[in-house]
Amino acid sequence: MQEIAFLTVTETRRRILTGRLSPRLVLEAVLERIRLREPLIHAYAHHDPGPLWQLLPPEGPLTGATFGVKDVLDTADMPTAYGSPIYAGHRPRADAACVALARRAGGIVLGKTVTTEFATRHPGPTVNPHNPAHTPGGSSSGSAAAVADGMAHVGFGTQTAGSIIRPAAYCGVVGFKPSFGTLHRGGMKVMSETLDTIGVITRSVADAALVMAALTGGDFGAPETALDRPPRLALVLGPGAAIASTDTLALLEAAADACRRAGATVTPMELPPVVAAAHEAHPVVMHAESAQALAWERAERAPLLSPILRERLDWGAAQGFAALQAARHALREAQAAFPAALGEHEAVLTPSAPGVAPEGLSHTGDPACNAIWTALGLPCVTVPVASGEKDLPLGVQIVGRFGEDARTLAIAEWVRQAITSG
Repeated sequence: MQEIAFLTVTETRRRILTGRLSPRLVLEAVLERIRLREPLIHAYAHHDPGPLWQLLPPEGPLTGATFGVKDVLDTADMPTAYGSPIYAGHRPRADAACVALARRAGGIVLGKTVTTEFATRHPGPTVNPHNPAHTPGGSSSGSAAAVADGMAHVGFGTQTAGSIIRPAAYCGVVGFKPSFGTLHRGGMKVMSETLDTIGVITRSVADAALVMAALTGGDFGAPETALDRPPRLALVLGPGAAIASTDTLALLEAAADACRRAGATVTPMELPPVVAAAHEAHPVVMHAESAQALAWERAERAPLLSPILRERLDWGAAQGFAALQAARHALREAQAAFPAALGEHEAVLTPSAPGVAPEGLSHTGDPACNAIWTALGLPCVTVPVASGEKDLPLGVQIVGRFGEDARTLAIAEWVRQAITSG
């Protein structure tokens, strides 16, 4: 039963279609895993297995796939608290768009996964399944931990700075933040109109492509098939280089060498100032827009906001409209300049996080390796490729061109194979 709970969606579907597994047996295995592990991992903000047996969906492209839904995405049949006591017991009328699409495709929603407060900084109780003394990352904490620990096949995540890529890397799974706007944000507690992006956390790159195709009807490729040729990669350490661990810097160097041995072109590259400016503009946009998004909560429920969130919202509000507009303009200029800056390269090879998951649960790590790529609206994939301190997972991140999500996923799988087999 434990082996069934850890299957990828792709393999689960294959076994169901060939009659070797039934959706009911898959659900039984995952629920048993939750029963055993949830008291330690605390991945779920809400999980009630009772109704699930009566709700086995009809056949669809995601039949057999179980989902954990980050608790900033609405669900009609489960509470949605957005990680805040302000919304304790809140019951939305409808599912978020991505949740409704997952159900329509045959997916089973197991519960709501823990998020940090309004997907910002203040953490929840989730621990890293590889070492409970360490953070799972955030803000998609519960989704990453659940997928890594066999308690869901897929976790919905959201990213405003690094909230899909970083927890996926910390927990040793695949995180995919698609191009901005790919998944509709209807039914999401939006904090930053300019930045917030819905994505998925899975156990394989092929799973990310399969799930995204089922949700959107688009073509996200078949990453498990060989590329037509080795990729042309730009090696960018980016803003996170200043705080990157020696393990991370060594991993990036080893990853580049492995890719070169497999035939790729890997060229070190510095981002030009117009693109690099997105890193400085990002926090202004994020916090100023979040202050607007939480205007009611700040005015009517301020004592129930954490001190760190109140401080960040106050800072964002103090920037003023002119500074927000200037920061948005800087992001637009950086987005426009990025394709030419990338030149003949197809994608960027860069760290997923500064290092392994930090010890302690009081914070969820630094998004310095992620924020600029989120600000640029680009598709990002983290793949697990190594272990660092205390045998905690390390990943590398592939960032592609806007709208070239299928190619980015294919390159990410190629890079993963090149590193792990080389």
